[in-house]
Amino acid sequence: MNAKKPKGLTYKDAGVDIHAGDAVADRIGQLARSTYGPEVMGGVGGFAGLFSMGGEVKLLHAHYKDPVLVACTDGVGTKLKVAFMLNKHDTVGIDLVAMSVNDLVVQGAQPLFFLDYIGMGKKDPAVCEALVQGVVEGCHQSRCALLGGETASLPDMYAPGEYDLAGFCVGVAERDKVIDGSKVAPGDVVIGLRSSGLHSNGYSLARKALIERAGFKLGQRIPELGRTLGEELLEPTKIYAEAVRNVIGQYRVKEIVKALANITGSGMPGNIPRTIPNGLVVRVKKGSWPVPPVFQLIQKAGDVAEAEMYDTFNMGVGMTLVCPEFNANAIRDALRKSGCESDLIGTVEAGADPNAEAVVKVE
Repeated sequence: MNAKKPKGLTYKDAGVDIHAGDAVADRIGQLARSTYGPEVMGGVGGFAGLFSMGGEVKLLHAHYKDPVLVACTDGVGTKLKVAFMLNKHDTVGIDLVAMSVNDLVVQGAQPLFFLDYIGMGKKDPAVCEALVQGVVEGCHQSRCALLGGETASLPDMYAPGEYDLAGFCVGVAERDKVIDGSKVAPGDVVIGLRSSGLHSNGYSLARKALIERAGFKLGQRIPELGRTLGEELLEPTKIYAEAVRNVIGQYRVKEIVKALANITGSGMPGNIPRTIPNGLVVRVKKGSWPVPPVFQLIQKAGDVAEAEMYDTFNMGVGMTLVCPEFNANAIRDALRKSGCESDLIGTVEAGADPNAEAVVKVE
């Protein structure tokens, strides 16, 4: 008798329920709004929070007429489990910076400073130094200052050799140059900025598929990847600050650079609509960009449904930019000059219901 084939893995099987996370965000948003004054712009749910400074100020040798502080926070997630297993800690600090900075720049903000938090069972000077070396490298790539941080010893919280990281970034933008997606319209196109791989999302599912189900070892060289699995899984998240800075320095925001989205957990379907007005449909064309082989490896190893893959991972697109079709090639050239390859991956159309929430259809 043939053994029953295991069912295809989902992110929920790996312990992460995206819909439950959305419900938590809704509840937290209701609580947070009770603290808002007139300086707060928007609310919980954007890629970063915005706070008006209410007057002219000079920052970074630039004069801001009506500056807005832009702030965000994030962690690295279960990618840290791979660092623990390999005892390699000098790259996850880059991920920590990237996860906050990439959220910040999609609002059109210039990063100012970063702070980190390291919690571990017992302070290990060598590990702490390696972690901060990664944070410093991420700050150099982002052109922001590492202003400070905190390291806590919590022996009852963490197993020996394990730790957790949190990062906090603050930036600034001119109020009328905050990118909010309000000008996105039918006929616009979507540019996909290529990712460096998994970045820092979906690792619970990736580890379950590749290590638990397929039995791969982190030190094992995988022909499809051209390197070991551990090297692939610890590839740092790409930081897009320089590329975005150069583009918005050349093209008007809102009218040309209309919307940016950081493609993290919940993939393109969950992140692009956060910056697209109601009533619109974004059609993303499969095959219009190169999908890194690690994603096919995960899908095959875990028998993961294609829709689940796109709802969990970035699938090779780390950030998206919406602009008029006329400007797309020039913007892609500007991105390339900043060391960021990109592809024309989709279009914006009018939906059937002008009041319905924007959606992404990957076809």
